[in-house]
Amino acid sequence: MSDQNLQKATFANGCFWCTEAVFQRLEGVKDVKSGFTGGVIKNPPYREVVMGRTGHAEAIQITYDPKVVDYKTLLYVFFSTHDPTTLNRQGYDVGEQYRSEIFFHSEAQREDAKFIISELDSEEIFKDKIVTKISKASEFYSAEEEHQNFYNNYTENRYCQLIIEPKLATLRNKFSHQLKS
Repeated sequence: MSDQNLQKATFANGCFWCTEAVFQRLEGVKDVKSGFTGGVIKNPPYREVVMGRTGHAEAIQITYDPKVVDYKTLLYVFFSTHDPTTLNRQGYDVGEQYRSEIFFHSEAQREDAKFIISELDSEEIFKDKIVTKISKASEFYSAEEEHQNFYNNYTENRYCQLIIEPKLATLRNKFSHQLKS
């Protein structure tokens, strides 16, 4: 896969440990970085973000090959592996740092996100209306090294088993044909 053909996608959908683990398993995804975006502080430390002091969301930035996995597929995975109907909350994680937000890198990504949200709402896939925000991508700050590749490094951790594993089960059930072998 040639690096010049790669594209970026940036999503916030709760704890980045969870979302990183999900997207790492998709065919065509070259890299997933956990970090922060959408706030006002440069190079925010994790402890400040999780306390809700920066305006940033925990997010992931995906580098992917659109010839292998298209942006719409990434969006369907995004919506299938978190609750996009809860404002500033994912499970036990509460605060704007855990919001559901799509940070688009191009007009085509923005249009795809709007289309899929409209489609999912009109088909009433979720009991409540989707509250996911769509925003222009801004500076993305990588989280500290101990937050990268978290699930793969700590698979037996209780949090990984209770919170991340069910998301991976959803991924395996709904997108098995898109997974790396």
